[in-house]
Amino acid sequence: MKFVIKLAEPKDEHFLWQMLYEAAHMDEAGEPVEAAKHNPALARYVVHWGQGHDVGYIAIDPDTGQMVAAAWFRLLYGANKGYGYVSDTVPELAIGARPAYRGQGAGTMLMEALIQHARGMYPGLSLSVRDSNPAMRLYERLGFQRVPGSEVVNRAGGYSITMVLHLA
Repeated sequence: MKFVIKLAEPKDEHFLWQMLYEAAHMDEAGEPVEAAKHNPALARYVVHWGQGHDVGYIAIDPDTGQMVAAAWFRLLYGANKGYGYVSDTVPELAIGARPAYRGQGAGTMLMEALIQHARGMYPGLSLSVRDSNPAMRLYERLGFQRVPGSEVVNRAGGYSITMVLHLA
């Protein structure tokens, strides 16, 4: 499917919360979408969206006009660093899609737009991903590499790893 891709704006913060919920697999635990807002480790990826270095894209289904997926990055460092932290100058990326739209190309389109946007601005992009997540193949195809020694036990009891894409 060919999606319409638009730049995320501060008014889209509500949708980014929904996509963060999807990205964090919170539905697996039966948690409501609002739970993402009350989890400080997750909330840092969206709270007060649209500041300084925040960049994101949203995929829209051209047939329905519905927003169906989003990918975004922001600089997270110091006490605010996130799961995929590699350095103070490398933004962390988050991506989520409505379940019915996974595997249809929206993620690839969004990631390519983000990478293009970040090229020349940052030395790289990073992310954290569950080792069982099929999206890992997408990240590897786009050039992300596993950060050795980054494996950690995640909220679900499995393992997550940090991946980085060097843009220099």
